[in-house]
Amino acid sequence: MTTATTTRPWPDRIARWEPAPLPALAASERWPWYVVATTCIGAFLGQLDASIVQLALPTLERAFDARLGTVSWVAIGYQLAFAAALPIFARLADIAGRKILYILGFALFAIGSAGCALAPDLATLITCRLLLGIAGALAGANSLVILVRSAGPERRATAMGVFAAAQAIGVCLGPVLGGLLLDLFDWRAVFWVGVPIAAVGAVAALLVVPKSGPPGEGGLDGWGALLLIPALAALLLAITQADRWGLGSAAFVGCMVAVPVLLAAFVWRERRARHPLIKLELVRTPAFAGGMVATASAYAVLYGMFFLMSFALVRGFGASPLEAGLRLVVIPLALALVAPFSGRIGTRFGERRTLVVAMTTAAAAILVLASAITPGDVDLAVRVVALAVFGGALGLFIAPNNNLTLKAAPEHLTGSAGGLLNLMRMIGCGVGIAFASAVLSWRLGHGDGSATTVGVDEAVLLSAVAGSLLVPAAFALIAAAAALLHRRDEKPAAEPAAGAQR
Repeated sequence: MTTATTTRPWPDRIARWEPAPLPALAASERWPWYVVATTCIGAFLGQLDASIVQLALPTLERAFDARLGTVSWVAIGYQLAFAAALPIFARLADIAGRKILYILGFALFAIGSAGCALAPDLATLITCRLLLGIAGALAGANSLVILVRSAGPERRATAMGVFAAAQAIGVCLGPVLGGLLLDLFDWRAVFWVGVPIAAVGAVAALLVVPKSGPPGEGGLDGWGALLLIPALAALLLAITQADRWGLGSAAFVGCMVAVPVLLAAFVWRERRARHPLIKLELVRTPAFAGGMVATASAYAVLYGMFFLMSFALVRGFGASPLEAGLRLVVIPLALALVAPFSGRIGTRFGERRTLVVAMTTAAAAILVLASAITPGDVDLAVRVVALAVFGGALGLFIAPNNNLTLKAAPEHLTGSAGGLLNLMRMIGCGVGIAFASAVLSWRLGHGDGSATTVGVDEAVLLSAVAGSLLVPAAFALIAAAAALLHRRDEKPAAEPAAGAQR
């Protein structure tokens, strides 16, 4: 009889390399919360990096004399690499264990951040951002699953609220810290920040995160990965380069044809693969499918807003990076204040109803903001209130939607469900930035693809941003509609004991 060790030596070998947590920590009654805190380091770092980069885009546009659609790839490249690599690492974690991959993600994030800071040109910077996306996927494929299974059913809702709050704090600190660094130094400083935080995360994961359970069965579906990666790349390229290429160009039409063809081939492959990258049976559950769409749409709203408002503040209102950061911080600050209470509010008033009201409110706040984006500070109070209401609405939405979506998945597919939820989050981020960039370029009136915000009249730029805000407003309404697919009578699913990770 052939043993698992002889037929699958490398997963078993990786599993044997996994170090145990520090005994003194593992023996503590607070150990589950130590694990939650460790996952929050990664959540904080990812959002800190994302929000700093958003604020740095106007500076990078000027520093590299780049088109708006090109410089947006500093942000989109990270989202693309993350989304493309996530299913691969999620499957690898299932069959070889999570802890080693989680630690490796932090290590690569430190290396990628240093590479970004040292980049001599825009092409190198985008390449290093792709490496950062791969690092983020290594951590993202494991974070939610480690959190959920360590917290246990009795702590899960609270732990996910804390996780969302850590993300919010990262987004919150990003604009202020990024603006300060851009004012005091240059754009390279915003990337150096990630190096020490990633190092701390790697050490914490080594000492705190429990070992994985026995290696799972199966292998990786390489053909699925080869179909998914170009499908996502073609989609984001078509969106961001539409203004430059033209809607009738061979490049645009080719990308738009390639996307459905590649996605259809991916689905066909996954249905027949012995060990698929994505468990398509999850998507057949309406509540889970709706939760995925709602997740992607919510993050498209958030990052589309950050993209547009960064250019509005720096170029349209002439604010310094620090001033812009202090104004943008209203969004994540409101999100962070509301997120820890979102679970209780959802329980009291009904989770599905809460989600729909939250995203409808977010859409209304965006429309109010769009009407108040005019030169000068006449409507400053209206803008601040609109940003605060928008952030609070997102804080009310994210954690309950994540919780309902994971509860809709079968217990034995929790790992796949967590990875898929992270995948949709990153796809949403990339799509939101891509659409915001494309619509802003189009509204600036540069049909030749040379769109840039440098030197554009302030009134023209603010008018273009105001019109482009219809994009995140539309995504907010899509999220509200998708949330209706959650069932009214969701019951908590049974979960495994908090000890073993998979």
